[in-house]
Amino acid sequence: MVINGYLSGLTRPENAVYFFREVLGVGAITKEVLRQRTEDYNHWVEAYAGKRNIPMEWAEQGVRKEDYVRSWFRRMERQNQHGVYFIFKSMEQSQTFRSALPKFPTDDPDYRILYKQRSRFTHYYFYLRDEVLGPMVLRVASFFPFHTSYYINGHSFMEKELLRQGITFRKKDNAFLAVSDPQALQAAADRLSPEIIRKRLEYWTLVLGPKFSERERKAMKLRRFYSVQQIEFCRNFIFKRNFPIHKIFQRSCEMGLWEITANKISEIFGCRVTKKLKGKLHSTLEQIEHGHSECMLKTPSSGNTRSSPPIFETSFAPTIWPTSGSKRESIIWLRYAAR
Repeated sequence: MVINGYLSGLTRPENAVYFFREVLGVGAITKEVLRQRTEDYNHWVEAYAGKRNIPMEWAEQGVRKEDYVRSWFRRMERQNQHGVYFIFKSMEQSQTFRSALPKFPTDDPDYRILYKQRSRFTHYYFYLRDEVLGPMVLRVASFFPFHTSYYINGHSFMEKELLRQGITFRKKDNAFLAVSDPQALQAAADRLSPEIIRKRLEYWTLVLGPKFSERERKAMKLRRFYSVQQIEFCRNFIFKRNFPIHKIFQRSCEMGLWEITANKISEIFGCRVTKKLKGKLHSTLEQIEHGHSECMLKTPSSGNTRSSPPIFETSFAPTIWPTSGSKRESIIWLRYAAR
């Protein structure tokens, strides 16, 4: 399961402006001001890893992270410890804010334009072993507004529940191969609730995430909102055969192609343009009707008559043109007739 976390009070540019100017008392929100929050968090992560002797490396391309950190996880599992056992650093694209000077002079010398953009910067992957959810991964963006992502596995939670109850089972990777009490296994799966997940995510976000003072949290009412980005189910328990789920997926794709028109895409993904800017006041998606191709054939002919080029919807339309010459020759070209 992949879950995204957002700081609701800092996701919009106007919220960030209020945070820096009203809460922190910063006049001009420059690039240096935004970068300072990133540098503070980077220094904190390095100090956290160094104090606890946690290895921290850059992720290499083509190397599967789970396989690379498995030895550190096994060591923590043998010692029956919980916490962070490895930190990966990775350069990835994500959403952040950018500060720019206005094009025209203003009365306020500290006036800056803050807008969203996608850029490439450092992300931290904290590999940890939780006492409730088992092994999980927390990804934190190092740039403001510090979006987070969580990777958890429901089977790991079930494993922890069975171990707590002393129920024997056999598990290979992510699959339960055998269990002495199937009812207890089902009960453990039913106990995984949103409240349990939220409690553990908020705990590790408070421990490993960017730091905000108590005054900052109260002024902005900072709290994390969570949304499920990806979730996987075991289809063998829901569908006995693969054929039904493939038909459902095919039908859903067909309905999406028929229902999602250009106007609906503009309403979902469009953004309003202010009246100060030239052009339309909303995003539009032009519907272009593509033309149909027409094939014209030029060959020698004895007569001086020519046929008018008929146009068909789906087939080529040949047209005979009179030419002179002793050799037989033919010229074919295409042109498009717009409908």
